[in-house]
Order: sequence, then C-alpha cells, then structure tokens
Amino acid sequence: MTQIFPRWFDAIARAGIVGGALAVPGTAVGLGLFYRSDYVTCEHEARRQPVPFSHAHHVGQLGVDCRYCHQSVEEAAFAGMPATETCMNCHQQIWVGADTLAPVRQSWQQGTPLRWQRVHNLPGYVYFDHSIHTAKGVGCVECHGRVDRMPLTWQEKPLTMGWCLNCHRDPAPHLRPRGEVFNLAWSPTGRVDPVTGEPPGSGKLGHRLVEEYRIRDSHTLTSCSTCHR
Repeated sequence: MTQIFPRWFDAIARAGIVGGALAVPGTAVGLGLFYRSDYVTCEHEARRQPVPFSHAHHVGQLGVDCRYCHQSVEEAAFAGMPATETCMNCHQQIWVGADTLAPVRQSWQQGTPLRWQRVHNLPGYVYFDHSIHTAKGVGCVECHGRVDRMPLTWQEKPLTMGWCLNCHRDPAPHLRPRGEVFNLAWSPTGRVDPVTGEPPGSGKLGHRLVEEYRIRDSHTLTSCSTCHR
C-alpha cells in the first residue's frame, strides 16, 4: 500500500487534535480573565473631571460629609452630583482666585452646570438603588473604597455581577449601624487595621443587623429581578 503522508505528519495531526480540544476551554478561560481584568472593569482608573476634585482633601482632611455633595444618596437611587452652588458655598470665601477653580467660577457666572464624569457607571440594564443600601446599613466604603484617601477619584471595586452576588449571598459581613454608613473609617471594634487601613469583619454584629434591618434572604436577593427589571 502506498503511503500518502510522510511519517512526521502523524505528530502534526496529533498536535492539531490536542490543540483543537484545548482551544475551546482555553478560549473560555482567557475570555473569563479578560472580563475580570482592570481594562474591562475600569478598576483604579481615575476619570478626567472638569475640576481635579480631591476627596482626600475635602473628606479626609476637612471632614466634609458625603451627603453634603451627594445629597440624594439616602432618598433616591442616584446619589446625586454636586451642583456648582454647592462648590461655591465655600469657594466664594476661600481659594477665590485659584486657577484650578476657574471652571467652577465660569459655571457659576454663566449658569451652566459642571459636567462631572461618572466614575462608577453601571450598565443600563442594571438597577441599583443607593437609598435601600444606605437604609440597610451598607457603608459607602463597601462599594467606593476609602475615597477619603483618594487625591483623584477612581473605581476601587470591580462592580461585576459576581462581585455583587457575593455580597447578596452573604450581606452580614458588609453591614454596619445606620449611623456609621458614611463613616469611612468605621469598624465594629472602633479600630482600623493599622496595616491595611480597612475595618475587620463585622462577625456577630452583621448577623444581628440582618435581622434588625429585615434584610431579605439570599434567595430573594440573588433573584434576577432584584437587579434586572
């Protein structure tokens, strides 16, 4: 019988079969890693703003409360962005002629709003309500990180579906008393970890708050209709 292909072709054929079999799972793993990468989630990316606003200065150093600028965070789905009038409440008195604040003064004089760029921007098919989270004792730091240490604001968490579901399956470790929701340095023991700067797990307190705040069971919280309406 005449041999059509040379012997070395057997090795190529076997390699092709094995490579083809591994291509599908390999592609799936690669796409999964890409989906979770900072490039897609935009983690740690500081957006260019009309004014280089520093949370580290305003919140960390001056102690400005989150609700002063994000006035609807306890009442509406959208936390709200500061109007020019909010900025000028202070900056008619201090840093009046600073070049950095020229866009704020121009906005004030012309009556046109500042065009802030959203840092935490969920897809349109995702429903998120700030008011229900603050009412149930979820602190700002859980989603936004330690903004009081950010000279420019970036997205600290991935905000992926899996990340949200992890909290909805077990909300207890992420809860705190309602009076501490806007305290970025809060911890159940009153201390902040000197190494990481983050509060330790809430332990028994979180489970007590689940009952006290009447937080729904994980089956309801992970239902598709909870976030996709």
